[in-house]
Amino acid sequence: MFTPLPDEVENITSSDRNPWFFAILILIVLLLGLIMKSYLNKPQLLTDPFLQLPTANSVRVVWFTEFPGIRNTVTYGENLSRVVAANTTKLSRTREDKDSRISDEMKQEIINNPIVRNIWRHEAELPKLIPGIRIPYSVTSQREDGESVNSKTFTLSPTPAAGTPLKILLTSDHQLMPMTAANLQKVAETIDRVDGVFMAGDLINIPDRASEWFDENRGRAFFPCLQGRGFSELDKNGIKTVYTGGELIQHAPLFPAIGNHEIMGRFSKASKLDEQFNDPFPRAAAEKIYAQDASKLNPNNDQEVQEKWLKNQTFNSDTYDEIFTLPSNKKYYAVTFGDVRLVTLYVTNIWRTPNLDPGARGKYRERDEDFNNSEKWGYGQHIFESIVKGSDQYNWLEQELDSPEFKQAKYKIVMFHHPPHSLGENIVPAYTDPVQIIDRNEQRNIKMVRYEYPKAKDYIIRDVLPLLEKAKVQLVF
Repeated sequence: MFTPLPDEVENITSSDRNPWFFAILILIVLLLGLIMKSYLNKPQLLTDPFLQLPTANSVRVVWFTEFPGIRNTVTYGENLSRVVAANTTKLSRTREDKDSRISDEMKQEIINNPIVRNIWRHEAELPKLIPGIRIPYSVTSQREDGESVNSKTFTLSPTPAAGTPLKILLTSDHQLMPMTAANLQKVAETIDRVDGVFMAGDLINIPDRASEWFDENRGRAFFPCLQGRGFSELDKNGIKTVYTGGELIQHAPLFPAIGNHEIMGRFSKASKLDEQFNDPFPRAAAEKIYAQDASKLNPNNDQEVQEKWLKNQTFNSDTYDEIFTLPSNKKYYAVTFGDVRLVTLYVTNIWRTPNLDPGARGKYRERDEDFNNSEKWGYGQHIFESIVKGSDQYNWLEQELDSPEFKQAKYKIVMFHHPPHSLGENIVPAYTDPVQIIDRNEQRNIKMVRYEYPKAKDYIIRDVLPLLEKAKVQLVF
């Protein structure tokens, strides 16, 4: 029950109040504002650290920031008493555009064209580790103004010795999907810590869009979900649940394969990032254009100029390559992890629509409007890296399957992105180079540019699988 104040209290005017009251109130508000501003401006790590390239006595620790740092270090071991300095590099192609899911403040910087997103990568190799012994570690990055930011303390160990029981997470196609954070959170809750993560490609959607890796505003970005820092909200029957993902790769090394979503198409400073992603051009086609215009494009016949032009006019995996540290060739590699020999291949092609409409640049045809402009052709569902018998990758695979490391492994696993067998639509057409057929009318005008994929020339089924079966591979992931 409400009791009215006495008249003498109700009638107190502002002039009767203690003047110190307002001064203290204003001071508190100002202090709170300063504290909040200080918190918001405090330097942050863009990611927690994660583990790469373990060996018998070492492992790499990698993390990202939006400032270069004057000192970036890893402390590790008992009482975090050991210190290793990190090497710092800047990502060269990370950008944002109007379709990026980013903060309003950052979006205001984007007028029309994509903008560069400045991101630095820090990597330190930690030596003299002992197999089977897990030790604590933490990372620190110090800004130019002297402010420092530390990660929490996590744990690491080198490559497990043979005979060590392991829990390995097999995953792929995260692509900022709504259930990714929920699934990874359940891994952490039910399996606890895993020892390694094998990921068969399609980590994100558009590889040069920085926010998809680090901080898109739905909380589904790649690193946050694998580090327990996501905030993906799911709504079921009006009940909303926020999933954070799992704290996984801070403790366990990540081994990815390259998928079609790790490949960017022709580079542009003007077109949207999804348009660039959907516009990869076969190198052979680009080389023909270059040969015709070489005197204008490269009058001094500079090899670096030629390679840069061809990369920008074809496709690249630069951002993927710059983010991860993998054995030998980043596109395909092999590593021993405990009792497992993991062989990772670069087997993927551009996805094209199966649509046959006149306006479709798809698996089976070019658009009607592009018939007489070959620079706008998509060239069907072309392959990014050859795996046909006799190719560099095929020869490398033959040597790997004949190596002592592979033959002596208890478990032999081969991982790549494009499926050899599947019930899904992506198994069609055959995994082979598109055969272009140009149909012409009686006047020799083009009436159709189409593509066929001879089933008998499926490189995975015809060339790769017989090798794997002969080598007694137990699992193709």
